[in-house]
Amino acid sequence: MADLLVRDSAPEDLPAIQKIYAYEVLHGLATFEEVPPSADELGQRRQAVIEMGLPHLVAERDGEVLGYAYAGLYRPRPAYRNTVEDSVYVSETARGQGVGRALLAELVAHCEAGWRRQMIAVIGNSANRGSIELHRALGFEEIGTLKAVGFKHGQWVDTVYMQRALGEGSRTLQSPPTQG
Repeated sequence: MADLLVRDSAPEDLPAIQKIYAYEVLHGLATFEEVPPSADELGQRRQAVIEMGLPHLVAERDGEVLGYAYAGLYRPRPAYRNTVEDSVYVSETARGQGVGRALLAELVAHCEAGWRRQMIAVIGNSANRGSIELHRALGFEEIGTLKAVGFKHGQWVDTVYMQRALGEGSRTLQSPPTQG
């Protein structure tokens, strides 16, 4: 996808990000949110990711944002500081075109360049083969499935956990920063 550009997101991308995410909230099972957040709320979330020194990316073609991805802390407690969780969302019109793969590959590369050691994928809907296979193709291993932990669109929804090492992973006991 030579014509696809993956770059850091910018505030002017927020309307497109909100549209992509709102569609998934209203029609999909990848997120357990049920009310689409506003562009302002997504802007606050984006800023929090950036302030933690983590990537928030978009993929665009011909100036149109087709998807976005970001890494956030897996959990807030200090012992989890080396572990991030990925989130990838692709416009319903751009799925199956390599957008998710480009975003996730760049997200992993950004996180590997830092001191984080593990990346977790928390995939809503065990029937979401596209996301599961995307993560598997980029080195994630399926760790387990939480059965029927969400209820959305009139059905029980599973959550699939996948994980991959970043950089040296657990092969080093290098002491990372105690913050962020």
